[in-house]
Amino acid sequence: MPNNVRTGVEEISQPQFYNPNKIWTIPFILAIFVVASLGVLSLFTGVYDIWGQEDGWDMFFITRIPRTVALMLTGAAMAMSGLVMQLITQNRLVEPTTTGTVEWAGLGLLSVYLFIPAPSLVLRMTGAILFSFIGTMIFFLFIRRVKLRSSLIVPIIGLMLGAVISAVSTFMGLFFQMSQIIEGWFVGSFAAVQVGRYEYLWLIVIVSILIFIYANRLTLAGLGEDVATSLGINYSRLILLANGLIAVAVGIVAAVIGHLPFLGLIVPNLVSMFRGDDLRSNLPWVCLMGMGTITLCDIISRTIIMPFEVPVSLILGTVGAVVFIVILLRQRQTRGLR
Repeated sequence: MPNNVRTGVEEISQPQFYNPNKIWTIPFILAIFVVASLGVLSLFTGVYDIWGQEDGWDMFFITRIPRTVALMLTGAAMAMSGLVMQLITQNRLVEPTTTGTVEWAGLGLLSVYLFIPAPSLVLRMTGAILFSFIGTMIFFLFIRRVKLRSSLIVPIIGLMLGAVISAVSTFMGLFFQMSQIIEGWFVGSFAAVQVGRYEYLWLIVIVSILIFIYANRLTLAGLGEDVATSLGINYSRLILLANGLIAVAVGIVAAVIGHLPFLGLIVPNLVSMFRGDDLRSNLPWVCLMGMGTITLCDIISRTIIMPFEVPVSLILGTVGAVVFIVILLRQRQTRGLR
């Protein structure tokens, strides 16, 4: 593999220690230790005194453990979704937040509430997954039909589409007096996670396994339709599968947790800067860093104004906006050097 890999957006110089066939390196083991430490810290972070109260350890198993597990699974899901989206669109600035996928999931949740009073979590997940898939397909069909000269146009189109869908959801919520549903969904938070509410997030493990199985094909799809087809890949079917996996991951997270912005943007870009664009070797790193990032943000959200708690989406949005600007400036610098 050459030192410089063309990604469709920029050339990324791979460091000499990059080895796509080696996962269990010292940095990866250290990263596991750091994320595990954050998980332990999350278990013992909170206002409720689990040591001094009689039902303290009951609360520990009812809320603290489910919340930490939900953090890990959600972080992995959103980071993987961003990685797959960036690969198949050949664009560093694409992820569920910048393509309107998350807003479509919110519209799906609202639609379920309109037709079914007091829907179960399974029904809400089904609506979110279905609308996420439809919205993602609309976005991908659009960018395939339209030739775009700048990589910045793609996320701008996605943000505009997401804004339109969000406006439709807000109008429907106000018209049908369901604005609380929209407001609750936009405030992505893990405060309500407890036993009996987070278990469906385990489906994300299946999504991860499928992405790993199709990793090499998805990497080839990232080279473009012509190259992938010439190598014997059914490009359209693979894109359909990728969109389905993204929709499942985003829909589950939207139904259980809510809106979590920019996580799929932050993590894959940081990993690609150091490891290149091989999906199979990057996937463990992306999952791990996604877990660590959202767990750290959640710990900050619980402690910054303790004993109160701010939504983790606020912390993620702030960090993600900064990273988004840094990536834009970095791309501009790269073009200037050329």
